[in-house]
Amino acid sequence: MSRIGKLAIAIPQGVEVKVSDNNVVAVKGKLGELIQAVDPAITIKIEDGIMNLSTAGESKDHKSKHGLYRSLLNNMVTGVSQGFTTVQELVGVGFKADAKGQLLELSLGYSHHIYLQIPDEVKVETVTERGKNPLIKLSSADKQLLGQVAAKIRSLRKPEPYKGKGIKFQGEELRRKAGKSAEKK
Repeated sequence: MSRIGKLAIAIPQGVEVKVSDNNVVAVKGKLGELIQAVDPAITIKIEDGIMNLSTAGESKDHKSKHGLYRSLLNNMVTGVSQGFTTVQELVGVGFKADAKGQLLELSLGYSHHIYLQIPDEVKVETVTERGKNPLIKLSSADKQLLGQVAAKIRSLRKPEPYKGKGIKFQGEELRRKAGKSAEKK
């Protein structure tokens, strides 16, 4: 049995979970509604505000899917009740970010501006303070979509190892390299 999969998922007040006959789970809360299809080998039981998952067998495939779907469903319940937030930092001289609705305009040291259309499920906000690096704050109920959008933004200018310039997650420790050193005679 999967160590992750056997953990129970507590369903908080105000969150509604429905499981259809073809193993499609719909989770609805104050921040939205999420839907996930679950493998037929996984059975889902909801009793007294607690969701439990179990497998049909003990094969490696069943064990891995047991933990996977437990994590996905737990993220859905957490997302519709509390939501997820990611903060990215633009490190570099002249790097700027500006959000106009769902359109994110980035100036990342290239000869042109980059315009990125953010999905409607993700809320984007930019913070620019004098003397500090610009921040991009992304929030959503869908953890998978939030991670994909954050990865796409980061891929536009990954942090380089010498000066650390680029787009990084706030609090991320970058592995730095030493630059050229003068030749000794």
